[in-house]
Amino acid sequence: MLSKPTLQAKIIGAFLLMVNILSAQNSFDRTADAHTSEEKIGINGERLDQIDRMISEAISEKEIPGAVVLIAKNGQIVYHKSFGTADANGKVLKKNDIFRIASQTKAITSTAVMMLWEEGKFRLDDPISKYIPEFKDPKIIAEFKAEDTTYTTRPAGKEITIRHLLTHTSGLGYGRIDSDEKIKKIYVKAGVVDLYTTKEISIAENVKKLAGLPLYAVPGEEWHYGESLDVLGYFVEKISGQPFDVFLKERIFDPLGMDDTQFYMGDEKKDRLVSVQHQVDGEWQNFPVTFYDPDYPVKGAKAFFSGGAGLTSTAKDYARFLQMYLNGGELDGNRILSKTTVALIMEDQAKELYKDQHKDYGLAFSVLNKEGVRAGGLGSEGTFDWGGYFNTQYFADPKENLIGIIMKQTQGTTQDETAWKFRQMAMSGITQ
Repeated sequence: MLSKPTLQAKIIGAFLLMVNILSAQNSFDRTADAHTSEEKIGINGERLDQIDRMISEAISEKEIPGAVVLIAKNGQIVYHKSFGTADANGKVLKKNDIFRIASQTKAITSTAVMMLWEEGKFRLDDPISKYIPEFKDPKIIAEFKAEDTTYTTRPAGKEITIRHLLTHTSGLGYGRIDSDEKIKKIYVKAGVVDLYTTKEISIAENVKKLAGLPLYAVPGEEWHYGESLDVLGYFVEKISGQPFDVFLKERIFDPLGMDDTQFYMGDEKKDRLVSVQHQVDGEWQNFPVTFYDPDYPVKGAKAFFSGGAGLTSTAKDYARFLQMYLNGGELDGNRILSKTTVALIMEDQAKELYKDQHKDYGLAFSVLNKEGVRAGGLGSEGTFDWGGYFNTQYFADPKENLIGIIMKQTQGTTQDETAWKFRQMAMSGITQ
């Protein structure tokens, strides 16, 4: 029979062991540079070495100038490396360098919206005009004259809801980068800012201007990638009473330890911003000023907080954001969302409107379905993902508790195949 002290010691020991296990499951390494022992958490290190060769070959073949790559399993970083150059002058790319994450901003904005939803501030099917009156009685394009960009409209007959904005079924387009020439010309003529700017423009000004333009289609009837999340950035300001950048910092970035995620950065970080590059006569050169200045994160008015595309971040910071989702809304003791809200976000919301046989679309991400699993190399059912305009990609697999992030900064046509190769190889490295 165990003595009382021995029994107490065993109980205490078992409790401490349980605490350590739970801590490993729910934390994310913020400081360590060395890899965690891969085999202990179900990753084959030799298989991960194949990623080194793949990325190095892509650089030598001039598919990309450089990349930062990160894999995390069970809340621990097992692979985090940088390759190639950060600019056309040959500056060596580092693991903690900062990237323009563009549309990877969207999931963060959606998270902010759902945090306010949890507080009972609104319902998902509320019309956005209840909070931003300029969107009342939307219209859609009836006729368009390409020669002078004039158009006529007819009533949409339905209000845009917050759910429509979260799922890109609002009918809003994307201006200069839109695939539809009508929308492109209408937005440009109206002076709508689509992505980034160094000018003194607020998201309130931009969204109100956008609200006066016609829609692609009746809200809720078609899926069109566009400015919906920019509208929701302003919506967060209206509901929270805080500037959008302040809300994100205080409610998401600081609690999650995302110390290098922001819209704009000061002098102390600007040397870590990776240059956008493009190919000219087969050589990588820094991308010039076009309809936007690539240096927007470090110069100009620093006043436009784009909820759809404006943030800059690091691979490790974004991995912490994704790990919060894999943990059911919590990281390091800081709860951002409830697990039930995370489940709602991952539900198929756009249904047949999102025309990808391999994926559904939820309230923040595209989500792999059974057909996607059958395709191979994309992850388990429920794996969620997206990417960004400057060639960044990520995925997170809840079943395997696996995160993969690959950060690059390129524009223009390339032969880059690193995104699908990396994902396939990362999934192939799982051993348990």
